[in-house]
Amino acid sequence: MKAHPQSGFSSKIGAILATAGSAVGLGNVWRFPTETGANGGAAFLLIYVFFMIFLATPIMIAEFTIGRHGQKDVFHSFAVMSRNHRLWKYMGFLPVVAGILVLSYYAVVAGWTFEYAYTAGINGFAGKSASQYAQDFSLFISHPLRPLMWMFFILALTFVIVALGVQKGIERGAKVMMPVLFLFLVILAVCSLSLPGASSGIDFLFHPDFSKVTGSTVLSAMGQSFFTLSVGICCLCTYACYFRKDINLVSNGFSVAVIDTMVAVMSGIIIFPAVYSVPGLSPDAGPSLVFITLPNVFQHVFSGVPVIAYIFSLLFYLLLVMAALTSSISMLEMSASYFHAEKSMSRPVACAGVSIICLFLGALCSLSFGPLKEVQLFHMGFFDLFDFVVAKLFMPIGGFLTCVFLGWVVNGKVMKAELTNNGSLRQPLYPLLRFLIRYFVPVCILLIFIHELGWIG
Repeated sequence: MKAHPQSGFSSKIGAILATAGSAVGLGNVWRFPTETGANGGAAFLLIYVFFMIFLATPIMIAEFTIGRHGQKDVFHSFAVMSRNHRLWKYMGFLPVVAGILVLSYYAVVAGWTFEYAYTAGINGFAGKSASQYAQDFSLFISHPLRPLMWMFFILALTFVIVALGVQKGIERGAKVMMPVLFLFLVILAVCSLSLPGASSGIDFLFHPDFSKVTGSTVLSAMGQSFFTLSVGICCLCTYACYFRKDINLVSNGFSVAVIDTMVAVMSGIIIFPAVYSVPGLSPDAGPSLVFITLPNVFQHVFSGVPVIAYIFSLLFYLLLVMAALTSSISMLEMSASYFHAEKSMSRPVACAGVSIICLFLGALCSLSFGPLKEVQLFHMGFFDLFDFVVAKLFMPIGGFLTCVFLGWVVNGKVMKAELTNNGSLRQPLYPLLRFLIRYFVPVCILLIFIHELGWIG
């Protein structure tokens, strides 16, 4: 199979920022605080960090190994590495399908972040009661047109960036958005730590109470580490196709994991002190925390200084927008790269085709909160169905098969050559990574899988 000419990332820092941008998303700023709040705080955080190191990062490095070895797109990478086991090449279709499904429903939630950033920008949160925030959110997501407008906007913006190419679009975008995202995080964290209830929030996040740990807590932390890096659907494998041969895959992997964890923890530093500053609110508010609870928190804690409430709200939802956009870029690239490289489509045409499909499927997901609410498949609306298929089927199955493929099917010399850059690097972690990928990670993924399906608590 002849490789398609491919321009990769122009620099090591560009590769790290782009890959970190792919990993950092709403899973860090929205899902992590939700899971941490629901599972007791600091104890969950410690277990989560453990699994980030020994579960999620080894899978990420495995995806890096497969992607860079192919140097074209994920389908090609699996085909090249499975020459003597031809059925495994079809594993390369997973990111093509997964990218379309994920972006379809992810764009819906990303659109919500744009709506809330716009509302914050026009000071639309001011002067409302707690019940009004819940009512406004319900009315918005069930509206037949407004969420679709924002979903179209996020898909169009994503299309423009990805269609520009790896260096001019993805890498350049990451070099701008990731520093801005971190700037917003720092500003918001400083503001949040100055609130009157900050110490209680920090105590909740960093003072562990292991009496609250259950089997479900451990499995939830395991699943969150898996979800936050988007491992299992070969998203990071796609970006690794553009890595230069002199990049240290292990160092790069841990750099991305550290950045991803920092964003998640800083999101907790922003959210929990703010929540504890309002009497009667609880950190375990669930998915409504970001879109219902926090607008109320921002207006309440800064009621004496409206301009601070305005700035805090606007920066927070712009942070969500940045996080959503950096991930949506990688999701489009997952699918579009296949059609660009394997089907010889131009990059803009491939991106446009995938975006149109996602627009149609995303419309079904968005309308499942409103006009199509009664339409269900397998007792789920379109949004919940897409989320179930990706998060509870594709991600664990894909991660499991990736580890089996690299750990048991591919010759071990290939992995060692990639991780040592053909012997030019000393890689003392190679034996540990090999063991984790072959044994520890697959077992953990099986536990996540049966837990997500509800077979164990």
